[in-house]
Amino acid sequence: MIQVILTGFWLGLVFNAAPGPVFTESLRRGVRGGFGPAFGVQTGSLVGDAAWAILGLAGAAALLTQPHLHIPITLAGCLVLLFLGGQGIHAALKTPTPNTSGAATEPTSTKSGPLVAGALMSLASVWNVVYWGGAGGAVGGALGEDAALSALLVFFAAFMASSLLWCFICAGFIAGLRRAMSQRWTRIIEGGAGAALIVMAATLAIQALD
Repeated sequence: MIQVILTGFWLGLVFNAAPGPVFTESLRRGVRGGFGPAFGVQTGSLVGDAAWAILGLAGAAALLTQPHLHIPITLAGCLVLLFLGGQGIHAALKTPTPNTSGAATEPTSTKSGPLVAGALMSLASVWNVVYWGGAGGAVGGALGEDAALSALLVFFAAFMASSLLWCFICAGFIAGLRRAMSQRWTRIIEGGAGAALIVMAATLAIQALD
């Protein structure tokens, strides 16, 4: 059982630490709002991570790699990335609203935005589909075809625990980076992250329709 825990914990760290849209959006929001928004995106993404992990362990994620399902999921993810990327560029060009310390902050009305953004990005992520479409079978093979439900639950718990740990690590890193940056660099990174999300969306759309 220790091996199952270590395997789930390690895969969770590798899965979440890989650079991609979620990290990009966490960086975009975190350089402006600090730990809270970055942590919100990361924890919101756990919704999709959990959903895809369950499908993968159940063997259903592989079915979603079929073209008639894969393409709609990919295009939905592209729309989410385009929207968030546009938000990033717009926010970078907009005159920031300083607080008493002079740092730019996110409007109060968008406090739930990071959670929603993270959840949408992970639920509509084609990378999650591809990853769990293959990883689910690999995990099942490692645990054995007749693995007990308890072993799968332990693996899932270890995976989610390491994913939650990564949320703190990632958000803490971004918050520290924010404190070391000037407002000008904040806007540059925010705009660059927004542009990167748009490029990711365009690349995914081209690959899906090619």
